[in-house]
Amino acid sequence: MFTLDSRLQQDTLPIGDFPLCRLLLSNDANYPWFILVPRREDISELFQLDAADQQQLWLETTALAELLKDSFDADKLNVATLGNVVSQLHMHVIVRKRDDAAWPAPVWGKHPAKPYSAEQVAAIRERLRLVLADDFKFLEG
Repeated sequence: MFTLDSRLQQDTLPIGDFPLCRLLLSNDANYPWFILVPRREDISELFQLDAADQQQLWLETTALAELLKDSFDADKLNVATLGNVVSQLHMHVIVRKRDDAAWPAPVWGKHPAKPYSAEQVAAIRERLRLVLADDFKFLEG
């Protein structure tokens, strides 16, 4: 049974589910920072997913990146799996703008996280509702 790592639970806000991945929003209003987590048990590395899940993860990652680039008017997207602190496999998709708090440096550890207000989260969820495909299911919360 899929269980989200406790550190991801405490640092993110749930958005919904693609066919494979749970979509989370990092609770850091400095950047539109999204995280995809394959809903598979005990997976810490890409190669541990079977071939179909690897392909699905890539499809979901690239589709998300494309819609975020357009919807958030990104100058650059940072897409990465690291897992040095949280070993559960997860893919970061971070919207970067030339005027963001960390540009051009990486976002990790650059500035303290600035939690979103309820209004900001609602606005992001509404923006995503306009662009996410029918195979995406929003979680309420």
